[in-house]
Amino acid sequence: MVVVMNPGAPQAQLDAVVARIESAGAQAFVSRGLARTIIGVIGEPSLRTELNLSGMPGVSTVLQVSAPYKLVSSQAQAERSTVWVGPEGRAVPIGPGTFTLVAGPCAVESALQTLGAARLAAGAGATLLRGGAYKPRTSPLSFQGMGEDALKILADVREATGLYVVSEVIDPADVDLVASYADMILIGATNMQNFALLDSVGRRGKPVMLKRGMQATVDEWLLAAEYVAQRGNCQIVLCERGIRTFETATKATLDLSAIPLVQRLSHLPVVVDPTHCAGRRDLIVPLARAAIAAGADGLLVDVHPDPENALVDGPQALAGAELRELASAVRQLPPLMGRLPAQPCGQMASQTLS
Repeated sequence: MVVVMNPGAPQAQLDAVVARIESAGAQAFVSRGLARTIIGVIGEPSLRTELNLSGMPGVSTVLQVSAPYKLVSSQAQAERSTVWVGPEGRAVPIGPGTFTLVAGPCAVESALQTLGAARLAAGAGATLLRGGAYKPRTSPLSFQGMGEDALKILADVREATGLYVVSEVIDPADVDLVASYADMILIGATNMQNFALLDSVGRRGKPVMLKRGMQATVDEWLLAAEYVAQRGNCQIVLCERGIRTFETATKATLDLSAIPLVQRLSHLPVVVDPTHCAGRRDLIVPLARAAIAAGADGLLVDVHPDPENALVDGPQALAGAELRELASAVRQLPPLMGRLPAQPCGQMASQTLS
């Protein structure tokens, strides 16, 4: 069962609903979005009638949700969510009606490299800067990231370019540190089911981008998002980045069907990372075009000013002609799908697309 509160319902009304649920021996999980607050209830189905929650002040509606993921299900919220990244009044939207490009270096290597990548990203139409400070690598001998020094560089580049920062966290102990610098926390594919990390990120309340694990089903992906939502944070963007199949010609197989499927199963925004499924730059733009056509709410793309000398994933980083081709696709294709380019809310275009 899910209780949807009225927009702007005061804390006292929320507390009263939670108290009634818990007095009946059920569990209440409060998840706050920017528009409204919803309460997931775990208990006997008969509680819906016995508790009479629909008659309480501040309650908009009470829903019986059959999906195993209650708070992120489209049954709990029919309209699709928009997640806002950045400070209030100047935040960038990710969600229906807009198209958001997130781009930057897979790993921060230096201030000069990161600033160069950010300028390339902004020139291609990006409004959010991705940059890795902590890198979970297959080999322990590979570059693992610069840690807090990288986060400081990202913060400086944000000041210089106006691009809000998206950065990955891999250890629950680092969540507060990353959140103090980044505007959005990224949970990578290898950590999709790191439940301690999901718990910590959910409690922090910062917008989250959750990548799908390479072996994860759609249900497992949405249940991972439910962990974050149950801990109080429904500002979640899902990222499809390809799944492992028998094919070895690419790093992973992009599951385009996941985009419309998840948009029907969940109210959360869905973006696509064509970089990490391709593993090679010549396939990124074609996959990006396909993702836009399939209805993705945005893209996550690697950009590097000198890909040949990148410390991480250079063969799949865009620059030069390939980046210009991506910029053209991002400029031309989303309007055909009824989407405006995402900008900070104070700069959103006033026109609407028919």
